[in-house]
Amino acid sequence: MNRSQIIDHYRQQPEISVLIVGAGINGIGTFRDLALQGVDVLMVDKADFCAASSAASSRQAHGGLRYLEHGDFRLVRESLAERNRLLRNAPHAVEPLPTTIPVFHWFSGLLNAPLKFLGLLKKPNERGYLVVKIGMMFYDWFTRNDRMMPTHKMLNREQAFKKHTALNPDVIGAATYYDCLMPQAERIGLELALDAEAANADAHALNYCTLIGGDGESVELRDELTGETFRVKPRLVINAGGAWIDFVNGSLQRKTHFIGGTKGSHIVVDHPELVRVLDGSVIYFENTDGRTAIFMPFYDKAIIGATDIYVDDPEGMVCSDEEIDYFLKFSDHVLPSIKVDRSHIVFHFSGVRPLPHTDVEFAGLVTREHSIREVAPDESLRYPIYSLVGGKWTTFRAFAEQTTDKALAYLQRARRTGTHDIAIGGGAGYPHTPPEREAWLAQTSSATGVPLDRLTALFERYGTRAEAVARYIAAGDDRSLAGLPSYSRRETMFIAEHEKIAHLDDIVIRRTVIGLCGLVNSTSLRALAEAAAEVTDWSAEQTEQEITRAADILIREHGVPAARLAGVAAKVS
Repeated sequence: MNRSQIIDHYRQQPEISVLIVGAGINGIGTFRDLALQGVDVLMVDKADFCAASSAASSRQAHGGLRYLEHGDFRLVRESLAERNRLLRNAPHAVEPLPTTIPVFHWFSGLLNAPLKFLGLLKKPNERGYLVVKIGMMFYDWFTRNDRMMPTHKMLNREQAFKKHTALNPDVIGAATYYDCLMPQAERIGLELALDAEAANADAHALNYCTLIGGDGESVELRDELTGETFRVKPRLVINAGGAWIDFVNGSLQRKTHFIGGTKGSHIVVDHPELVRVLDGSVIYFENTDGRTAIFMPFYDKAIIGATDIYVDDPEGMVCSDEEIDYFLKFSDHVLPSIKVDRSHIVFHFSGVRPLPHTDVEFAGLVTREHSIREVAPDESLRYPIYSLVGGKWTTFRAFAEQTTDKALAYLQRARRTGTHDIAIGGGAGYPHTPPEREAWLAQTSSATGVPLDRLTALFERYGTRAEAVARYIAAGDDRSLAGLPSYSRRETMFIAEHEKIAHLDDIVIRRTVIGLCGLVNSTSLRALAEAAAEVTDWSAEQTEQEITRAADILIREHGVPAARLAGVAAKVS
């Protein structure tokens, strides 16, 4: 069913088993799991899929090394297991990521864990060589029965400088280990939603659909694309609103104070010297103020982050000038010879982590554990509300499983299947070895007529979904986009037709890394809009509105220099 048919369906049949509010990764993961169990479920989000907090992470699937010193051993064990599952189930979207931790002291940080346990730790001390070594040993121990990447190595000072030549000369050594990179994290969320709908005709996902309120029996929703409203009558509401959880509960006439979110921002820089020094590895370190920070290679750019700042209202989060100043200054601690300034920034992003409300003063000490907070039904509330608090990208599947099991128990339904080993989107049928990959590419190229080099680029973006994209490309007049030669007209049309886009910025920022990598300009923005318009039925006027909207968002929310959008930028300045 298309969007209007889905809404008409619920107007005629408002009774549903589960309504999920929020289409970040926790909501989408739960949506997919419930759909696989045969549950009729509707998921809505006031914006796009994975458009808020889920689009603002460091794009890593990781075990959470720093959680060990806080005593969160269960979380680290779960995170490492889920990291490995992601690597198996979404190999097209998750890849091994070498990581280096520069070390400046021998014994610093030994008391972090016991002081936190006693409630006496206000801010963690910098990790010394011994603490890092112990953490690395735990990391390797937790994955001893599911080894997918090399074990850690401790480097002396000479070895550390050989690996990263620009390190601060005060380092005494370094540690190297592996976690994972998710360069197109939002695509994982999208493909989970598409997989869910394909598996269950009674599972529907609507972006740009806002919860207006509830009367205790029904919930009123508004389609943001048309302004029309409709009501559903759920047996259960799962509040996956992330940083907006308490606001959603308030709209349902239930006051809660579950969330104490922290803002995290990153910048993307075009800095060839920094990329060369990183040499394919993340440099992960503890800044002098106790916050963890990263320099991470990202295609031919680098990501620098992150902040961790308490906020009360998640709306309108953007990376502030103060945060940018913070990023530009802290490189001196680890890479003093690498100078980064504002001219290098091509994109920035910011979001609010949906962490539990706490009285902990230092935001970096707030647990990343996930939990379900229940608002029970009563005489004025027909359905229970399960609020999904905390969590992180790496553990979304486990959190979704926990939530689904609780929902199934309430609905008195049995689980049909687990999700431990179910491939995600373009990870299905993925060719893992080089010979398997070469054979898959050669066969698909022959079957579709798409040249091998072009198909290889599609495969790197979409995994085995590249076959469907290639067949679509081959079925019509295709050509490279003006101002964006690495993308084509019909590839853009495929995204617009088959990947639930509503606005041009969905394509630029979340279905691709065009915006994130600083590839967008006024010419390419227009070319993308005109290609999308061919399958979305946008009028000439609406196409212009989409170009203006996307330019506004890119400049105002993501710091794209207005000069790159000359012509359309003038309309939004």
